[in-house]
Amino acid sequence: MGPDLWLFEKKAIDQGFSRIAGIDEAGRGPLAGPVVSAAVILPASFQDPGISDSKKLTPKKRNYLYEKIYEIAVSIGIGIIDPPEIDRINILQASLLSMAMAAENLAPQADCLFIDGPFPISSNLPQESIPKGDALSISIAAASIIAKVTRDRLMERYHQDYPQFGFSRHKGYPTKAHKAAIKHYGCCPIHRRSFKGVKEYL
Repeated sequence: MGPDLWLFEKKAIDQGFSRIAGIDEAGRGPLAGPVVSAAVILPASFQDPGISDSKKLTPKKRNYLYEKIYEIAVSIGIGIIDPPEIDRINILQASLLSMAMAAENLAPQADCLFIDGPFPISSNLPQESIPKGDALSISIAAASIIAKVTRDRLMERYHQDYPQFGFSRHKGYPTKAHKAAIKHYGCCPIHRRSFKGVKEYL
């Protein structure tokens, strides 16, 4: 048996909260594309043994759970920060901003937030930062799946505009093939110009 993924949620419910949103981001490490965050409020009755940190799931399983979470969630909010803004404010600030946007885009709104990672976000709501939260909280795990699939689909869309970079395969992460493509073709508009591995080729 792994950890009880409802433990944090149960504590919050005991404290009187009813709409608890887990928030996670995808895309801090890539050299191209946006950083995408999701905020998810699950119904208290929700059970799915398959939900866990999106990085541990196969793409097929992630896509299945993405559809399932959209079917049953009380509310889902998405926040997206594009590469020029990432370059302007840095990737950590962009990640936190996209998380805050995701929380704001919830309807109905949450009454309490669980944030994946050690940093709080800009919000008036009560919040708890949970390092490795995607492996400890069901709500954050669900948010990690929504954020990852949303970002992957955006990168597949960008692949149509810039097929020479192979975004549909590596989603903008610094793979050998991606680095070779940057070296060969230079940078495209969705590359992060402040990142090592990109700025050398501007």
